[in-house]
This record gives sequence, structure tokens and C-alpha cells, in this order.
Amino acid sequence: MSATGRCGGRAAAARRLGITAAVAAAATITTGIAAVAAVTAAQPAMPRSPRPGASSASGAAVSAALTGPRHKTGPRHRTAVTARAPLVLTASDRRDCPAAATACVDLTRHITWLQADGKVSVGPVRMEPGKPGTVHATPRGTFNVSWKAGPGYMSNIYHEPMPWATFFATGGIAFHGGSLTQWSHGCIHLTVANAHLYQEKLPIGAEVVVF
Repeated sequence: MSATGRCGGRAAAARRLGITAAVAAAATITTGIAAVAAVTAAQPAMPRSPRPGASSASGAAVSAALTGPRHKTGPRHRTAVTARAPLVLTASDRRDCPAAATACVDLTRHITWLQADGKVSVGPVRMEPGKPGTVHATPRGTFNVSWKAGPGYMSNIYHEPMPWATFFATGGIAFHGGSLTQWSHGCIHLTVANAHLYQEKLPIGAEVVVF
């Protein structure tokens, strides 16, 4: 066989091998594309982000799909509802605070109110007394307003602010602005606004009943 023939035979064989390799590569690519398509089809569709200008209803639907349903009855909700609940005097409250009293304080329910001729004029409102069973327990009994202090008054014992203090019992016991979540040192904590109101409504000598 001539050299030309041998070379020509090698070229043809090379061409046949090249074609076979190309076909195999194409088959591999086709198989890969089919596998990717199958995986993509099996995955759940994800919600799309709302387009600018989309309706709020669409946005709410997307948010619900991403975060799931929200519960409206958690601890914060219950706390908010409790805080908004109106305070109502009971028959026991009215019995324990005589009509002659101008200010009434219920240590058990942590409420206080003002009255005139036996009718409620202010409140009832929330308050915080001294802790029962300790040296700082708020005294029970019938007292009278003795003196008042302004918005910048400071306790000379505990060096804490006592805005709008209205003193009614020995030992520096008074209505004044303070925390409604922490025990007092024997006084009656009110919001600052209510402490100011009590001071305006309680004249010197007014009767205060704590029970």
C-alpha cells in the first residue's frame, strides 16, 4: 500500500473517531439538560416579590406566604387588652371607703380614687403601694392631708424624686408620681399626671382612707 494510502486511511479513521466523539458529547449534554429540567419541575414555585405599584393586597399575600399565619392572642396582646380594661369599683370598695373620705386607696387591688359626697369624682386609677409584710408597707387607716410639695421635690431619706407629693400620714407617706411596676417605700405611687391632679383636688385637711 502506498504512503498516500496509509495517510489517507489514517485521516478517514480520525474523521470517524471525531464524529463519534462529537455524537457522544451531544448525548451527554442532552442528558444533563433533561436532568436539570426534571429537578426544576419538582421544586415548588416560590412567591415573587411585588412589583412597584402593586396593590397592598398582593403584598399581604406574599408576606403571608413567606411568614405563615400570625397569632393575635400572644402574651403581648393579652397584656395590652388588660391595660386597656376599665377599672370598676366593687361593692366592697364602696363599703370600705366611707362617703366622708375625699381620697380612697385599695391596697389589695392597687387602685385609688377621689370622691365628693360619696360619688366618684376622679378614677379609679392604678397605683403602686409599699410591699405588704415589710417595713415599707403602706399603713392602713384614716388620715388627713397635711402638706404638699412641688414637681421637683426629692425624698430626703431615699434621695429619689417625689413629684407633686401630697403628704397625708406620718413618716413622709404621700401620694406622688412614681413607678407603677415597682413597690414604693410606703407611699402611693401614681402617674405624674395623676399625682398632679390629686394635689389639685385634695385640700389641706382632706380625709384619706387606706384599706
